[in-house]
Amino acid sequence: MKKKPKRRSARRTKARAFTIPDCRKFTGYKPCYPGTRCYENCADPDPIGTRILLINLDAMGNVLVTTSILPALKRKYPISHVSWITLKNTFPLLQNNQFLDRVYVWEPESWLILQQMKFDVVLNVDKSRRSGALAMAVNGTTKLGFGMDENGVIVPLNKEAEENYILGLDDNLKFRVNQKTVPQLLCEQFGLDYRREEYTFSLSPEEQKFCREYMRKNGLSGDGVAGRPFVVGFNTGCSELFPNKKLTVEQHVDLINSLAVLPGVRLVLLGGPEDTLRNAEIVRRVGERVHSTPTTNGVREGLCYINMCDSVISGDSFGMHGAIALKKHVLVWFGVSCHAEIELFGRGVKFLPDGLECSPCWKRECPNNLECIDMVDLGGVVREVVKEKEKRQTAEPQVRVRG
Repeated sequence: MKKKPKRRSARRTKARAFTIPDCRKFTGYKPCYPGTRCYENCADPDPIGTRILLINLDAMGNVLVTTSILPALKRKYPISHVSWITLKNTFPLLQNNQFLDRVYVWEPESWLILQQMKFDVVLNVDKSRRSGALAMAVNGTTKLGFGMDENGVIVPLNKEAEENYILGLDDNLKFRVNQKTVPQLLCEQFGLDYRREEYTFSLSPEEQKFCREYMRKNGLSGDGVAGRPFVVGFNTGCSELFPNKKLTVEQHVDLINSLAVLPGVRLVLLGGPEDTLRNAEIVRRVGERVHSTPTTNGVREGLCYINMCDSVISGDSFGMHGAIALKKHVLVWFGVSCHAEIELFGRGVKFLPDGLECSPCWKRECPNNLECIDMVDLGGVVREVVKEKEKRQTAEPQVRVRG
């Protein structure tokens, strides 16, 4: 007899029901943890909470400064998901930041993504049309900082942002009257609790290992017997946008010659791609008195070289902000820019062109033969290096040499 064919079950397989988890880690692309089924049961619930977008498309130094508001932001919105959109060259500065959930690069793909999202709070740091336009375009319930009106004019979006807004419109107020630092102004314009908190930046374990090995290979970590040398870094350049924030090559040569004779001091040159030729010229003039670090290996490696220093000599530039972020002793001169807006957090000295009426000016070209740069007290810089070196030697335990 022929076997009767098996009857197919009339029951249809039910589609498995699922829900989108309310979790900061869930992306909808793959499980948060291998082998788990996020759509059925979240293995480690972490509610999204308040959805925040931070817009900051300014220069690298400004991005580092803005990271100082993140602890206050998390205090105000402890359960929150924080996104940040920034430029491609500043994106590396936000890697591994414990306060950020996602970082977007300023490009068409990110614009499409952000336009489909909804935010509870949008914070725009920048007084620029592109940032203001983005702030107005994204879907946000509350928008703070700066936006753009129908005439293409930058405008404050909330009452607290008006003080910072007016600073940009009143030279006397910005150059002479204001004593608030940028971290304080940012916290206040967003209605955050200001506690003088530092930039939030850290090197990865791999980068810290790179620092140790580089110092050992290049004689910057000492011989293990007489103690580690005091490493002084020269950030020799600045952004091409404001080229008059840097000392002359001659001034750097004078400083190097003065510091090179100090016992236990090692000198290094720091800088980015735009400083390559400048640093090579300095080395040509001073020879082995200074060690020149690579300038074209990317911003994260550049910060590693800053991290190797005990004290950093710089103008008001990204190198200065990098040194502040890495909690270095900073000796910084001012001429073009406003010294009151920079917070050194008690680790450093500002050198100002006292009595110079045209400083600060924020001019890209100087009509007065760069008097502010000529007035930098090079002897004072040397004295501050000596003072900091002696302070470190007193604080650190002395290594005894066995006889």
